[in-house]
Amino acid sequence: MSRQNGRQLHLNAFLMSVGHHEAAWRLPESDPHAHVDIDYFVELARTAERGKLDSIFFADSPVLMGDPGRRPGGKLEPTVILTAVAVQTSRIGLIATASTSYNDPYNLARRFASVDWVSKGRAGWNIVTTAGADAARNFGLDDTPDHRLRYEKAAEFVEVSTKLWDSWSDDAVIADKTLGIHADAEKVRKIDHHGEFFKIDGPLNVPRSPQGYPLLVQAGSSEDGKDFAARYAEAVFTAQQTLEDALAFYTDLKERTRAVGRDPDSVKILPGIVPVIGDTEQEARALDAELARLISPEYAHRQLAERFDLPLAALDLDSELPADLPSEDEIEGAKSRFTLIVNLARRERLTVRELIARLGGGRGHRTFAGTPVQVADTIEDWFARGAADGFNIMPAVLPSGLERFVDQVVPILQERGLFRTEYTETTLRGHYGLARPVNQFDAAGALVTAR
Repeated sequence: MSRQNGRQLHLNAFLMSVGHHEAAWRLPESDPHAHVDIDYFVELARTAERGKLDSIFFADSPVLMGDPGRRPGGKLEPTVILTAVAVQTSRIGLIATASTSYNDPYNLARRFASVDWVSKGRAGWNIVTTAGADAARNFGLDDTPDHRLRYEKAAEFVEVSTKLWDSWSDDAVIADKTLGIHADAEKVRKIDHHGEFFKIDGPLNVPRSPQGYPLLVQAGSSEDGKDFAARYAEAVFTAQQTLEDALAFYTDLKERTRAVGRDPDSVKILPGIVPVIGDTEQEARALDAELARLISPEYAHRQLAERFDLPLAALDLDSELPADLPSEDEIEGAKSRFTLIVNLARRERLTVRELIARLGGGRGHRTFAGTPVQVADTIEDWFARGAADGFNIMPAVLPSGLERFVDQVVPILQERGLFRTEYTETTLRGHYGLARPVNQFDAAGALVTAR
């Protein structure tokens, strides 16, 4: 039994290009073309599976993020990656981001149901909304709706998707060759959804998948985001810099989940951490310093000014942030991340140059350098204090950062009884200790509101 009365950590590997650090691609070990190499992602997934991790995760955006002259900027579509990885692995969960702002529920529900079938029940959907005129212009729009309206659309998007996934009963397919009946037509239903944003007849053209539907993941920490997570999410990826902030977020979200009639234990909260691991603390700090040295400050300076909606001249590199920053209410995109970054800079009295170095590794996620034992101690401390159900591991450098975590940190957590030594389940929901959702049509004999 673990030190946590039987509680076990949940660990997800967030895989991004050649690592989460802005400058990781400039290290001698890095392959600057790996971000479009499917064999590379397959090997990362196999490494995560060797460590018995719950899942791997790929972020996405419907727009080219940042300056492609600065670092590898292009990326493969993540559900395509998941499908390729699924046939080369057997247990690791497979989570991909897809935006409710620039997708259609029918096509997206079909895509994730297909991944769940291909993977035999290991698919997960990270649900995001997308802000910014640059993304909007890729879809024939001038700008995106405001923050609250995006979340209202996202809520209906998820409701429609679950209806589509439930449009087939689990026992709809009979496949009776003698009678010549492949499926019971009465158990393949239209959903007849007529809402504010979507009008969809259904049914889905894919039978109900092994998990019923994919694990639902959410990553926003704004007030709207937390309300959305409380109602729909089964796993939450979040960014917290301090134990106190993590505790407050954890308590708040669990209470919101209870308030909407859901079991708080049905939502797993996983803060992101960016560990820079060395055999010694000195070695870890040296790698961290080298990565910071390789950051291109000109780009990072401009990016920070855009995040704060300020002219570049207003952010002097060797001064602290100006006092007259916009409020969170004035920011349309990534509200909670804006506040986190400002609080970090104010709390530690960082200059803009120092803030750029701190953000280079994890864009606001907690970054620290240390030995495998120090990393394990940090994970255990937050877990033991009730600030997390597990962690979203974001290696600063790939593949070496993931390999070090799997080979050096995971065994310590296993030895302490905090993490599995073997997989006991075959589905992603099983890894997270979550039940397969009941089909909402079959449960009530008629359509009911999902969740």
